[in-house]
Amino acid sequence: MSEIKRLDAESEALIRQREFAQKAKKLLAGRYDHPPLAYVHTFGCQQNVSDGEKIKGMLAEIGYGSADSPETADLVIYNTCAVRENAEDRVFGNVGALKPVKQKRRGMIIGLCGCMVQQQNIAEKIKQSYPYVDLVFGTHALYTLPELLYHRLSGQKRQFSTGDSPGEIVEGLPLRRDGEIKANLPVMYGCNNFCTYCIVPYVRGRERSRHPEDVLAEARQLVQMGYREITLLGQNVNSYGHTLEEQIDFSDLLREINHIDGDFILRFMTSHPKDCTHKLIDTIAACDKVCNHIHLPVQSGSNRVLDLMNRHYTVEEYLELISYARRTIPDVTFSSDIIVGFPGETREDFEQTVELVKKVGYTTLYTFIYSPRTGTKAALMDDPIPEAEKSRWLRELLDVQSAIREEQQGHFVGRTLRVLADGTGRSGEGWLSGRTVSNDIVEFQGPPDAIGRFVEVKIERALNWALFGK
Repeated sequence: MSEIKRLDAESEALIRQREFAQKAKKLLAGRYDHPPLAYVHTFGCQQNVSDGEKIKGMLAEIGYGSADSPETADLVIYNTCAVRENAEDRVFGNVGALKPVKQKRRGMIIGLCGCMVQQQNIAEKIKQSYPYVDLVFGTHALYTLPELLYHRLSGQKRQFSTGDSPGEIVEGLPLRRDGEIKANLPVMYGCNNFCTYCIVPYVRGRERSRHPEDVLAEARQLVQMGYREITLLGQNVNSYGHTLEEQIDFSDLLREINHIDGDFILRFMTSHPKDCTHKLIDTIAACDKVCNHIHLPVQSGSNRVLDLMNRHYTVEEYLELISYARRTIPDVTFSSDIIVGFPGETREDFEQTVELVKKVGYTTLYTFIYSPRTGTKAALMDDPIPEAEKSRWLRELLDVQSAIREEQQGHFVGRTLRVLADGTGRSGEGWLSGRTVSNDIVEFQGPPDAIGRFVEVKIERALNWALFGK
């Protein structure tokens, strides 16, 4: 068990940040005759979205209002993702587009933060090639935003804070949540798995679990505030508790949150197959508020490729988990991540992945062509398969998944499903949208005041991407 530094609202470090927040607020009050506006945009996963809500909360304390676009903002922050190259390309494209905007808006501040800038080669690229970027801070320095911003506002040089750190658990940061119906609740940070293709352990640090009392307190607060869906987050939630003195694992935490009074549902992600246990599956079956949908990323259907990926399970072990869950959890559904064209993957390896997809019958597949990440072991492996061939494989896999999903969706017609209505639908006026506990998208006709409530929807027709009813 490693020693994890924990910072709470009364710690010296966070008191210092609140003091800098007040100093920055005074500076801004003397500079603007109206509340300055901030535009925060997050790329990537739900963990990044959660970080973005903390950024917005800190900026609100400093006195910033919310801008609808970068062009109208006095402060722009892009919260970045490093999982794939195209995510980084999008960030650089957006930052490039800000250069003429900043030339027109005197005093505008541009900040980049998150996983992408935690990579030292990227931080150096920004320093050399994007001199108009004012703030660059990595995942470990997120809570120091008030200090970095104050220094830049007061005329000091560009602020860079991207040093390596074992990572802390920071509690008590202000939050400005993005919605009023669904909420993200991080239970742990970092990762110890070091899959050979993945940059996450390098940019988010090692595993560290929040204390259960902190998680439960936040969960109770969310329920009291009226949130109907809570998603528990972690790079690998199944290893929750490994860094704690308490004898508690993720299954135990799920049960504790499930016991909170209120009408809400629980989801979680991401769940690593090597740490997914029968105990967790039994817990899902026993807990009435935990959804019967499991996101269980397999990445490949080839044992040889799984070994190259350092995934620490076999296809046979993965399928045993699927089989046990199907015997244990009524109407359980699965989604997964799959990487196509991993270095050294052959046509035979790919065909084994296709066969696995057919066996499991996922409701959703998140598929990606392999993207090399500097600093990972896979980036050094031979990769002889042409990109055009990988693209053909991806298309083939998507066609297989599309056929599976079409068949699955047809079985819902005529059934009545419980749906959390979470917004307006895409089908026109009078249509709402929501999801079932099995994570199926449902569009249905209903009154606007149904948004935020659980409703019964009779399914009348089905397409690949959604069910439709009233």
